[in-house]
Amino acid sequence: MRIDKFLWSIRFYKTRSIAAEEIKKNRVSMGTSAIKSSKEVKEGDIIKIRKNQIDYKIKVLQIPKSRIGAKLVPLHIQDVTDKEQYELLKLRKMTQDYYRNKGEGRPTKKDRRDMDDYVGNDIDADFTDWDDFFGETDDESEEEG
Repeated sequence: MRIDKFLWSIRFYKTRSIAAEEIKKNRVSMGTSAIKSSKEVKEGDIIKIRKNQIDYKIKVLQIPKSRIGAKLVPLHIQDVTDKEQYELLKLRKMTQDYYRNKGEGRPTKKDRRDMDDYVGNDIDADFTDWDDFFGETDDESEEEG
């Protein structure tokens, strides 16, 4: 079975064309060399896949006849990915501290409050003497007039 069809059939990619694109971008390899979409997959092969900024390694146990259900995937592949890769993924998900993308519109009320808390106010909220704030006193304003 072709590798692009195999990756699609074990539900690693949503469509076969996406699988072929990723292979073309050299994000899928067997051994140390990059491969083409037409590469045949055999039982016992170890496939390295770069997805979501981590490197997955899967071992082919069986070749499925067609696309299989999610519950049947463990019968056809074995995940041999390093545990450090999963820890990296977990760490990246935890460090995503901002949930809105740039350009998605105005900040929400919660965003504004968070920004205000972060920046902080140097002026007390009870401060009402604006003349003192701007450096003017009553004596100076009388002299000018």
